[in-house]
Amino acid sequence: MEKKHPHADATYRVVPHAETAFGVEIAIPEMLPTTVTSFASAAAAEAWIEGHKQRAQEGVSLNRTRWMRKR
Repeated sequence: MEKKHPHADATYRVVPHAETAFGVEIAIPEMLPTTVTSFASAAAAEAWIEGHKQRAQEGVSLNRTRWMRKR
């Protein structure tokens, strides 16, 4: 059974991180939010968000057999 990417329904928010960096807070329904850090600028964080959204929407397969080690 094919499943959609877990980040397909995620929301993203650029947040200040440290004094000169930015992070991206990712909130996925029914999960605790997480933050990806160390972007040099808010624009770099926004660019990462757009790329990540695109990869999630492309429907990366999460079929378990793809990720399981063969015995």
